[in-house]
Amino acid sequence: MPTIFVYALKNTLNDEVYVGISADPVRRLAEHNKGKNRYTKAFLPWEIFFMEEQPDYNAASIREKYFKTAAGKRWLNNLWVERHE
Repeated sequence: MPTIFVYALKNTLNDEVYVGISADPVRRLAEHNKGKNRYTKAFLPWEIFFMEEQPDYNAASIREKYFKTAAGKRWLNNLWVERHE
């Protein structure tokens, strides 16, 4: 079974955050930065600031949903701030 990741992207120009799931987050980042996603193409460029390996797609989906909640967004924002102080 392939490895699956939950990842978070950040656009530093407007503080937009995007959370997704991919077996290859680096390739997926390139696709986002080429405008191949309807949502992310409006906020180019993106950088990965968080990746978390998950045991399967179901676990990744649950974790992705968490990061899209207010608590999950707060956690990701705090992580970004800690890494950029």
